[in-house]
Amino acid sequence: MIAFVNGILDEKRDLLAVIDVGGIGYNVNISAYTADRLPSKGEACKLYTYMSVREDAMNLYGFLTRDELDFFKLLISVSGIGPKGGQAILSVMTPDDLRFAILSGDSKAISKAPGVGKKTAERLVLELKDKISNDDILDGRAGGTDDTVALKTEDVPSNEAIEALVSLGYGLTESTKAVRTVVSSGNVNANDTESILKLALKELI
Repeated sequence: MIAFVNGILDEKRDLLAVIDVGGIGYNVNISAYTADRLPSKGEACKLYTYMSVREDAMNLYGFLTRDELDFFKLLISVSGIGPKGGQAILSVMTPDDLRFAILSGDSKAISKAPGVGKKTAERLVLELKDKISNDDILDGRAGGTDDTVALKTEDVPSNEAIEALVSLGYGLTESTKAVRTVVSSGNVNANDTESILKLALKELI
């Protein structure tokens, strides 16, 4: 198996990256999340890979971090979700968002991925909920960007704002993400629930 490819980004089109490794071009399938963070053409690029082997095809799926690759493997371990399905899910949700969605039982957010229906999303939540620890989120090990912060259980104002958003009809995952974005911006009093709520609503509208 190919653990990773490390070379020069020769081409990027849609959800495919071509990595030049010693004069050999590797076609690597990537998620939209990964595509958005790839370097410019001609620059060095390392992708951690998973090789899908079938009777009629061999495909490489690549990710910029081991965390994304590990989550991809976790996704395709679910019955009914293949490599393309796992790639589709990681194209609309970051590993961070997925952890929140799974732990909160928000199958609706997961079902937004192309080709992933309601029943498949519900099965994914059911099968993976016990495989993900709350510590992965509280410790920030969720593949998020440096400008996001994890909400801890003692962050009462933030949690109250999230609860208020959920009561207004927003999903737990998107509510949590909006509040995290607002709090991490530094433009709000982290101890003022009302201020957090107002700015989080602007993020969602």
